Amino acid sequence: MEYREFEKLGIKTSLLGFGCMRFPLNSDGSINEEMAERMIDTAYQAGINYFDTAYPYHGGQSEIFTGKALNKYDRSSYYLATKLPVWLVEKAEDVERLFYEQLHKLNKDYVDFYLLHALYNERFDKMVNLGALEVLDRLKAEGKIKYLGFSFHGSYEEFEHILRFRDWDFCQIQLNYMDTEEQAGMKGYELAEQLGIPLVIMEPVKGGSLAKLPVNIMKHFDALTPGRSAASWALRWVGSLPNVKVILSGMSDEEQVADNLNTFSNFKSLNEEEQAAVKAVTKALKDSVRNGCTGCAYCMPCPAGVDIPRNFQLWNEYGMYQNAGSVQWAWMKNFKDEIKAKNCVECGQCEDACPQKLDIRMNLKSLQVEFDELCKLA
Repeated sequence: MEYREFEKLGIKTSLLGFGCMRFPLNSDGSINEEMAERMIDTAYQAGINYFDTAYPYHGGQSEIFTGKALNKYDRSSYYLATKLPVWLVEKAEDVERLFYEQLHKLNKDYVDFYLLHALYNERFDKMVNLGALEVLDRLKAEGKIKYLGFSFHGSYEEFEHILRFRDWDFCQIQLNYMDTEEQAGMKGYELAEQLGIPLVIMEPVKGGSLAKLPVNIMKHFDALTPGRSAASWALRWVGSLPNVKVILSGMSDEEQVADNLNTFSNFKSLNEEEQAAVKAVTKALKDSVRNGCTGCAYCMPCPAGVDIPRNFQLWNEYGMYQNAGSVQWAWMKNFKDEIKAKNCVECGQCEDACPQKLDIRMNLKSLQVEFDELCKLA
């Protein structure tokens, strides 16, 4: 197992961290505890020593199950991370109440890595104004929290504001080879490296999109190493960055555990030829988008209620990744009928405002037809 040193903290963690938000499920939606415990046991015995959960994962059950599954192991032999649900904090007293609720659910005396969960400026400023950081610093001084950080979902400018606000022990950002300019992105990585703040990485395979690539895209990787999984390439790209100390993978079955362990048990950073292959894959994926929508939203609001950027985002993701299952689910379960492309009245107002000069009306018709056909197969 590859280990990385948090020079700032004087500890070493496994480069592969076990993300506890996508455990296998029973038919009723509950955690399949027998299989999930086997996965944790396999991971621990192979050298993974970083386990990451959070208050809302699996409807609040992840902390309970993760804590129970780790009880058989020496507490000093692994690092446990969980997160403060900042959206539930309305006063400083809520911080301590929620923290001790989490300790109880985890059945632990302390948490190694504690994060303010999913920050952006508005949430962070609220925590500062409520005095949440002072409460967390006190819990840290009492030994209940070993290391304090935050996870982030916002713009680079927001990330810089939060990162420079204080001397954080670590932080957690989303990063993968397709999202280098999204959220904190590579600029955020470089700022954290400059400030000496170690990074934990989430979404290294972009929610699974980079774990299964179309055959015509995968050929760039297979030409160098046939048979190596798409996920391993994404994970190695992230792991080739020296200030990345932990890469979280939300493993959902034993096959994923085995594949990830194969990647990290004999970890090798990408060489120049492999980096070139990643660039070729990135370009090929971006060239596969259905249209050039940038999500600027100049076309909004639509008088007919169509969420034009959101429709195009899903359409472009399908064009790149051919991820039929997730698109079917999103289109049928996560898109209200009133915002779908079919409601377009072809007034043309959107096209007059579009800086990319897209044929929005025709594109909306095309995506509606494509998704309707796709969903017939579901």
